Amino acid sequence: MRKIFSKLNVLTAISVATLSSAQLFRNKDRMDNLEGFDNQKFSYGFYLAGNNFDYKLVLDPKFGMDGQKNLVQSKSTYSFGAGLIGKLRLNENFDLRFEPGLQFVERELYFDTQANDRFAAGTNSNPPFTPRVLSDADKLRTIKSTYVDLPLLIEIHGDRWYNSRPYAAAGVNWMLNLQSNSNAADDNSQGLFRSTSSNFAWSAEIGMQFYFSRFKLTPGFRGTFMINDEMVPDNADTPPYWTPAIVSAKSRAFMFVLKFE
Repeated sequence: MRKIFSKLNVLTAISVATLSSAQLFRNKDRMDNLEGFDNQKFSYGFYLAGNNFDYKLVLDPKFGMDGQKNLVQSKSTYSFGAGLIGKLRLNENFDLRFEPGLQFVERELYFDTQANDRFAAGTNSNPPFTPRVLSDADKLRTIKSTYVDLPLLIEIHGDRWYNSRPYAAAGVNWMLNLQSNSNAADDNSQGLFRSTSSNFAWSAEIGMQFYFSRFKLTPGFRGTFMINDEMVPDNADTPPYWTPAIVSAKSRAFMFVLKFE
């Protein structure tokens, strides 16, 4: 009797496993959403993005460092962006994407550069200057940027598995900073940090595409890294408390994007 019950238990377990497997992996009765969507030559949509922008700083060893101490620090903040999607189908596995958007950014730079008083007599790269006591307002620069982000990306995606598909993308960006103040006469001595208006970057992205009955939802993670130096130097007669302490300042951003097509 015990052997019979053991055999029945084994058969029951096999039956349950087979039935569960059939329910999970069967494709005869399961409907695929938007079956012909990816065969379109062109498709459109929009996206929302949560972003974290920061500066990658290279500091001047004389004005930007005191021994091993960095005298300039960058602090990132979280902000948001939004844009449109235009996609051109190249073949079964590759698409060309153009995703123009706006990125609203705010960052902070902290200049702990009072020690540069020691160069008041002048150096080969800076004329003599009259030292000034840096206030808290002098040390902190809150930099607001609005980027018109124009990325052109090549997307490669895997085969569709029911209503999902993995993808990766990479490409180049032209980023126009509408709040650069690049042509302003004032500089950091008047509390204004200037940056370049026209910039170039490269981007890489990875994520998963999900197909619903009426739209395709794509959550993904994107990294964008500026190629050019964005800093506009201070005027020649400004003491070396600010931009002389920095060799280059390049934006780097990490974004969570949510796309609707």
